[in-house]
Amino acid sequence: MSETYTVGIVGLGAIGLQLARALDAGVPGLKLTAVAVRDAEKARAAMKDFKDRPLILDIAKLPRECDIIVECAPSAIFEEVAHAAIEAGCVFIPSSCGQLLPRMHLVERAKETGARIIVPTGALLGLDAVRAAAEGDVESVTIQTRKPPIGLEGAPYLVKHNIQVLGVTEPTLVFKGNAFDAAQGFPANVNVAAALAMAGVGPERTMVEIWADPGVTRNTHTIKVEAAAARLTMTIENVPSEANPRTGKITGLSILACLRGLVSTLKVGS
Repeated sequence: MSETYTVGIVGLGAIGLQLARALDAGVPGLKLTAVAVRDAEKARAAMKDFKDRPLILDIAKLPRECDIIVECAPSAIFEEVAHAAIEAGCVFIPSSCGQLLPRMHLVERAKETGARIIVPTGALLGLDAVRAAAEGDVESVTIQTRKPPIGLEGAPYLVKHNIQVLGVTEPTLVFKGNAFDAAQGFPANVNVAAALAMAGVGPERTMVEIWADPGVTRNTHTIKVEAAAARLTMTIENVPSEANPRTGKITGLSILACLRGLVSTLKVGS
């Protein structure tokens, strides 16, 4: 890789555009070189005030210009984005990390091509502590997610089971199971559970509760870990993005922090 890492972003929605603006404002060691989007005209309008507007390319062409490819796209094209990055040996940073759980063959392929897959912390906290605890014996890992009902509306699991959340008047448990099933049923909502599972004891042993709670205004995640080395209890309350209430404002900032960690002389945290 070059001294300055070139970055490509797939998707300029709530997360991708926030990240693109931050990179355009200037981050030492990083340069936003290209984006891949569904609507090029909309992207040009969104980036009209950028100091150094990136190229708009097809997904398959991004690796020709970029060292790092950041996925901020709908889950339906996740594998296309991942394949392009991994086959070219790029650093691949997925925001939809829940899509990795049923596609661990991508990790094996990255070993062969020299690519790296780096999962950002996202809307979560304490992954360093979870990773450290998982180096020893871990009895249990659980995560409880509470979101305003509008933040869960349209999730495949709710549609499949005909669960209506917009009319609930009290906290309602809408899912209880493992992280693998949660990621499949709520692909736009629980990337946090997938990241926790990959940092800790895996998706089958990571247990998830999802609540539609009209009494909360923030996306709230509470993690509990029982391990030989420590007992962890952590809660984060994320402000939902105005552009997409299914995700928190901190998600894009987490990806930016992840990118800074790749080029910083001083990196704090494991």
